[in-house]
Amino acid sequence: MHTVAVLAPDNVIPSDLAMPIDVFARTCLPGGRDAYRLRVCAAEPEVDAGTFTLRAHHDLSALADADTVMVPGVHDPMAPVREDVLAALRAAADAGTRIASICVGTFVLAQAGLLKGLRATTHWFAAEQLAAAYPDVAVDPDVLYVDNGQILTSAGAAAGLDLCLHMIRRDYGSAVAAEAARASVMPLEREGGQAQFIVNLPPASPRGAALEPLLAWLDEHAARDLTLDDIAAHAGLSTRTLLRRFREQTGTTPLQWLHRARVRRAQHLLETTEHPVERIAAQVGFGSPTAFRDRFKRVAGVSPQAYRRAFGSGGAGA
Repeated sequence: MHTVAVLAPDNVIPSDLAMPIDVFARTCLPGGRDAYRLRVCAAEPEVDAGTFTLRAHHDLSALADADTVMVPGVHDPMAPVREDVLAALRAAADAGTRIASICVGTFVLAQAGLLKGLRATTHWFAAEQLAAAYPDVAVDPDVLYVDNGQILTSAGAAAGLDLCLHMIRRDYGSAVAAEAARASVMPLEREGGQAQFIVNLPPASPRGAALEPLLAWLDEHAARDLTLDDIAAHAGLSTRTLLRRFREQTGTTPLQWLHRARVRRAQHLLETTEHPVERIAAQVGFGSPTAFRDRFKRVAGVSPQAYRRAFGSGGAGA
């Protein structure tokens, strides 16, 4: 039987704390035997959970013999974490314990120094903050979870469920994980693989940057069939200089930025209209429905049809 220690830091998000407990507690082996032993651990017997106070039955020493440590999110991801909590996480990592975070619990792992040189994810709204605070972490905001072997991170709370099911499958195989998914009324694999649903997330537009007027112009004219030469001409720059400055200030290329702007507009249309995908492709500036579907899935992580099912108000399928 695997032992899972769920760490409860101060100002823990209650739903993030409860979710892994519920998922692992529901997981059974053939014959009905429990697959996991659960422990809730904290530095103090009582933990502030924002709307209420919870009592932990185990102190930090329980991390020492756990097979897995789960770190839920906290209300303020940038708040300093107690040094004894960080030390306990480092000791568990040094002992080879599997450590996984949910949502902005990734910040706790980063504070402990467990993500240096690793790829990691967190909720998309906090991804830029994580990348800025911890430049030695390769932040990927476009996935549901990242498995580095010993250290795992997940995006929003729902993605934490995907991560838990992934770990159950690693521990006991697909059949046990499928039963755990059914118990949680959750598909074992969400459509779109590991991609997060990012709703109407605007392309990065750094305020005060020299390229800010160009970005505003691109957003306004995203539906036009613009080439790199068109964009460079409007900016009054050579294409080489444009590419260099654009990547320095936005982290991407002009055409990639333009594709994201078009996908953002397509997301809005899929949410609010019944227009068929062919019409939306033309409206947002893609040359063909096939090119639109391909680019939409690359950026949003799911097909236009899946996105409309998840976020649309009903109507024609894509």
